[in-house]
Amino acid sequence: MDHKQELQNPMASADADMPLYGSLGMTFMEFPYAPSVKQTDADVVVSGVPFDMATSGRSGARFGPQGIRSASANLIWEGARWPWDFALDDHLKVADVGNVNFKHGEPQTLVDNLQRHILQIMESGKKSLTFGGDHFITLPILRSVAKIHGPVCLVHVDAHTDTYSGGSKYDHGTFLHHAVEEGLVDDKHSVQIGIRTNYSKDAHGFEVLDAAWVGDHGPHEVLKHIKEKVGDRPVYVTFDIDGLDPAFAPGTGTPVSGGLTMDTALKVIRGLQGLNLVGMDVVEVAPAYDHADITSLAGATLALDFLYVLAHNKIHHS
Repeated sequence: MDHKQELQNPMASADADMPLYGSLGMTFMEFPYAPSVKQTDADVVVSGVPFDMATSGRSGARFGPQGIRSASANLIWEGARWPWDFALDDHLKVADVGNVNFKHGEPQTLVDNLQRHILQIMESGKKSLTFGGDHFITLPILRSVAKIHGPVCLVHVDAHTDTYSGGSKYDHGTFLHHAVEEGLVDDKHSVQIGIRTNYSKDAHGFEVLDAAWVGDHGPHEVLKHIKEKVGDRPVYVTFDIDGLDPAFAPGTGTPVSGGLTMDTALKVIRGLQGLNLVGMDVVEVAPAYDHADITSLAGATLALDFLYVLAHNKIHHS
């Protein structure tokens, strides 16, 4: 077997093949590569989902996992990442299992394989860190997360609510509408952050901290609202990179001006310490629209700080 074949992820099933751009060039943060969830004792499993067939605007998020992993090379030199006072590897085991396979042009194979994959992670007692791909991928993820943890509280950073009832069966703007209808998310104990596009406020079950409110009140107040809402319930974090202002994340399919700064976003992620976190995804990174890899770097940095939060929680609850 040659080197390229060794890096191909074997998460294929009878109804799926290796998608375009599905090979694994490097792992996130150079964490150990694991051929499957069952073949690692890691606390957290990193997965990529190179899927953007549910986009309504500019495609290209299929390159997100590749871009985020590549940009993470800029972060690996720091033993104990600022502002943390410990080295991640000393307290948290992380493995990258590569990309979820699906049959190109057949979205349902992505749904089936991603649900199967995330369920395997959840059943093993591990936590998931997933790189999209467009935001549709969060719906299959939540289906599997909810099977183990029940309806989860969502901390959702985005320019859009993604609760729109229209659209097709596979649509990155409707995933949360379906998640609520299917009982996967506890909307009364969830928070949406950074919203700055139109949505129907009538019967909107989520608390919305829109981008202007966040800019006026800052991350401390955002975290206060999050912690009051979720309490000790299971929490899943979904971070659409377009929640950031395009100045910090131009490489995305639906950029909207007036978003969060990177400083605010990082302070919110770091402030999730103590919550019952079960997983996170970073979606909608589209490197083709990027400049100097700053959007991919933003996604990698947010993901890395989430891992530090998990390590902090493990240290203080062990």
